[in-house]
Amino acid sequence: MLPAVVIFWLASVATDVLVLSWNRLSGLILLIVLSQFFALAVEPGTNRLVSSRSWSRGRATLVIIFGVLAAIAAFLGAMGTLIGTQIADLLSNSETYISDTVTRINDWFGTSIDVEQVIAQFNDPNGAVQQFIDSQQGDALRLTGRALNGLLAAFTVVLFTYYLVADGPRLRRAICSRLPADAQRRVLDIWELAIDKTGGYLYSRLLLSAASGVVHWIVFTSAGVRSPVALALWVGLISQFLPVIGTYIAAVLPVLITFLDSPIRALVVLGIIIVYQQLENYVISPRVTARTMELHPALAFGAALAGLALLGPAGAILALPLAAMLQAIGSEMGRRHEVVETDLTTLTPVSRRPLRRRRRRP
Repeated sequence: MLPAVVIFWLASVATDVLVLSWNRLSGLILLIVLSQFFALAVEPGTNRLVSSRSWSRGRATLVIIFGVLAAIAAFLGAMGTLIGTQIADLLSNSETYISDTVTRINDWFGTSIDVEQVIAQFNDPNGAVQQFIDSQQGDALRLTGRALNGLLAAFTVVLFTYYLVADGPRLRRAICSRLPADAQRRVLDIWELAIDKTGGYLYSRLLLSAASGVVHWIVFTSAGVRSPVALALWVGLISQFLPVIGTYIAAVLPVLITFLDSPIRALVVLGIIIVYQQLENYVISPRVTARTMELHPALAFGAALAGLALLGPAGAILALPLAAMLQAIGSEMGRRHEVVETDLTTLTPVSRRPLRRRRRRP
C-alpha cells in the first residue's frame, strides 16, 4: 500500500495537470460545445431535406450552413456599412451636429452654452476628443488580431458543426453500441428531444426576428430613419436573442441615429418599438411558439446572466438553447398528478362575492 505522502503528491500532480490542461483546452472545448448546439439546431432542417429531396446528409448540411453564413454575412455587412457611414457623416458634419445639439440643450433647459467654444474644444488637437480618436487609431493592429482569431474560431465551429450533423447517425451508433438496449432508448429519446426543442426554439426566434425586422423596416422607412434595413435587422435580432432587456438595448441605436435629425421622430420611433414589443409578447409570440418551445422570460434572463458570468458573450448565447433543452427534458421526466384547484392554483381570476357583515344584535 502506498504511503500517504506519495498519494498526496500524486493527487497534487494530477490536479496540476488537469488545471493546466483545462487552461489550454478550455477554448477548444467551448467551441466544440457551441458546435454541438448549432448541430442540434441544424439537424431538423437537414433531416427534412434528406427525407423530402433525397439528398445526402453532407449536401443537405452544407446547404443549410452556407445559408446561415450568407445571412450572417449580409447582417454584418449591413451593420458595418451603417456604422461606417454614420462615423463618416459625424466626422464630416461634426460642427453642424454640435451646433444643433447645443442649441437644443439651451432651448430645452434654459442654459447659455457657447456653441463656438464647444466646437473649438472639439477641434483642439490637444483636447480630450482628439486624444481619444488618436488613441483608437493605435489599436488597429490589436483589433485586426482579434478579428483573425474570431474568424479562426468561427471556421472551427462551422467545421465541427458540419461533421456532427453529417455524421450524426454514425456518431449515435458508436455511442449506442456501448450501451444496453434500455439505455440506448433513453439516450436516443433525450437526443431526439434535444434536437426537437433546441431547433424549434432557435427557429421560432429566427421567425420572430424576421417578423420584427419587417415591421420595423416599414416603420423606419415611413419615419425617414437612415439605413432602415440595417436598423430593422439589428432590432429584430437583438430583441429576440437577448432576453427581457434585448428590446431596449436594440432601441438605443435607431433612437440615437434618429435623434441626430429630429428628437420628436426619435421619441416616435421609441414609442413604436415599445408598442410592437407588447404586441409581440401577447399576440405574435404565443402563436409562433405554440408548436415549438416558449422559454419563460425569467428563466431566459437568469440563464443568460449565468452564461455570461461563466463563459462570456458566447456563454450568454449558449445558455438560451441549453435552458430550453433542459426545460423540455425536465417537463418530460417524472410523473404528473392532477392539481388541486384552489385560489392559489387558478390561472384565471374568479370573481368573488363581497362578504356580508353580520348585524350585531342590540
